[in-house]
Amino acid sequence: MKVVVTGQVGIDKKPFLEKLQGMAQAEGRQLDLFHIGQMMYAEAPDVAAGRILDLPLARLHGLRRSVIKDVLAVAKRCDNLVLNTHATFRWRHGLFPAFDFDQMAELNADLYVTLIDNVDGIHARLVRDHDLEHSLKDLMVWREEEILATELLSCALGAVGKFVVLARGSGDSASRTLFRLMFCPQMKRVYPSYPMSHVMDCPETVAELATFRSTIEELFIAFDPGDLEEKQLHFRALEAAERGEKFIQVHVADQQVSFDVDEILGVARDIHAQIYARDFKLIDQSDMIISYIPQLPGGVAGLSSGVERELQHAHEVTKEVYVIWRPQIKPSPFVTETASAVFANLDQALDFFADKGYLSV
Repeated sequence: MKVVVTGQVGIDKKPFLEKLQGMAQAEGRQLDLFHIGQMMYAEAPDVAAGRILDLPLARLHGLRRSVIKDVLAVAKRCDNLVLNTHATFRWRHGLFPAFDFDQMAELNADLYVTLIDNVDGIHARLVRDHDLEHSLKDLMVWREEEILATELLSCALGAVGKFVVLARGSGDSASRTLFRLMFCPQMKRVYPSYPMSHVMDCPETVAELATFRSTIEELFIAFDPGDLEEKQLHFRALEAAERGEKFIQVHVADQQVSFDVDEILGVARDIHAQIYARDFKLIDQSDMIISYIPQLPGGVAGLSSGVERELQHAHEVTKEVYVIWRPQIKPSPFVTETASAVFANLDQALDFFADKGYLSV
């Protein structure tokens, strides 16, 4: 399988893809990685580290075409390859493409993936590795541009339905997800849906949801909305503002980084809008949605407005919709009438999926 992986500057795709390569090798599979940026630096030894985007556009484009031409020359001999590149750049030159259509058409990839991450992580890596002035708003715009450009590229090349957005997250979960997309395409793609914000003060419920999430991740190709946690950054900024604090300290990307509270609050609307759009996109690229509704203290159903909207959207785009309903009270028709099936607990749901053959790898 041939895969193109894109992501904005600061996403740091190389270690993520090296984990993927290690997983493939452990399974006895050959996977060739082509890091376009690294190859461009190797072809231009006169360019200082971190400064290649400062080159005149003509030379930059020439370098890129040259190294991708080298990739195309060997691609036909590769059983599995990943092209690590960008779809766009927004640098001192402004916004410009990071690929040439004719070369991407010749590569004819089977899958296009845009790797994304929280803005705090992107910011931390940019500060560490690049000399680029930016705001949190800039980072959110760049992320949207990268997603859109990659999806448009895949559609233009006839690869409709072969584009996914994948959150970098922590640990090896994202690398494992891409491994399964490449080597276990028969596995069902699942969007795990569950309440987030209004269960934060219920540790037992949080632990219950963590078990649900880890189970789904183990058994399916999971596109978990909780792998991006920018809402938490917003919550921390709100709490700091109430205390009269101007900055918050966040440990991210193996370093301690200071963030301006007013700047975070200034992008709150963007955070909310992107969560809304991104979660729907994750549903669209899944085969089904599995929603876990816990019982909150007092017997209240932990059914948030976000989960309700996700269930409705999944139903409207004709996905399979499954609900694990834990409260003692009966679910409303707005849940039962849009669900393919409703289960009393996780084990009951897993038995159902096993009977349907969804758990076979």
